[in-house]
Amino acid sequence: MAQTWSVLAALLFLIFSLVEGSAYNIVNVEAGHEAVLTCASVSKLYLIMVTWEKKSNTSCSLAYRNDLNETRKLNCSERMMWKYTPDRDPALRIYPVNLSDEGNYTCEIASDMGNFHFSSSLSVIVPPTVTLTSDKSRVAVCQAAAGKPAAKISWIPASNNSSEEEFKHGNGTVTRVSYIGWVNSTHTTVTCLVTHPALNQNLSLDLSYSSSRLHYPLVALPASVAAMSGVGVLLCLIFTCRAFRLRKLAHGPPVPVATENFRSTPSHKNTPEVNPHVSEENIYQNYGAGNKFMNY
Repeated sequence: MAQTWSVLAALLFLIFSLVEGSAYNIVNVEAGHEAVLTCASVSKLYLIMVTWEKKSNTSCSLAYRNDLNETRKLNCSERMMWKYTPDRDPALRIYPVNLSDEGNYTCEIASDMGNFHFSSSLSVIVPPTVTLTSDKSRVAVCQAAAGKPAAKISWIPASNNSSEEEFKHGNGTVTRVSYIGWVNSTHTTVTCLVTHPALNQNLSLDLSYSSSRLHYPLVALPASVAAMSGVGVLLCLIFTCRAFRLRKLAHGPPVPVATENFRSTPSHKNTPEVNPHVSEENIYQNYGAGNKFMNY
């Protein structure tokens, strides 16, 4: 009787394994999160070996031998490991997931009752970076950059004047850009709706405000001209005061200056002492715009 129950249990396990093995699991995981690929659980009493493989340019394999209680890894990332103990649940864990982990994975179980294969397809989802801006012609630009799959963009209020562009990148991500012009003066605010498996995001923009910003440089122009005029008046006053002071020194009493060319030397008693002649032209001879702040 005990042998009959053992045979029935083995047959049920075989049928269960065949059903599971016929399924093709599709796993979608957001980049940076954890991916878990499942494989059928086999009793430790019957398990001989379990192996995970990823088909790629450099094949990756992660294997466990029950009789040696030993795990071996070949050409696999350190982010790839067992989720639990492989003799009880040989699920594969990848954390954190990135785009290079995409592909098809196969789990093979060798047991006393035969060999079984289970396949999984891993797809990595990348949320886009969403921005909403406007240009000088009051056109709103909504961009969903580097998303996988491509994001969907819509507008509120809806308009027939919107257009869209799409750019595909080498790593499998897609950038979508949508444009809409301001055609309704009663609704100055537009809202960009971005739909993606990893996020749903809404951004709003007031196009009337973006157009009013164009007047700011024109308003600031007279103020800058006035400031420049004020600086010119100040420089003019400085030049005038400086010139007046130099003229005053030129027409005042001569100041004796002992120099190498005009040194007083003893001579005849009736010989008059020579004083250097200072003229107004000599005063201004070395005066230039570059010296206007010296000795003042």
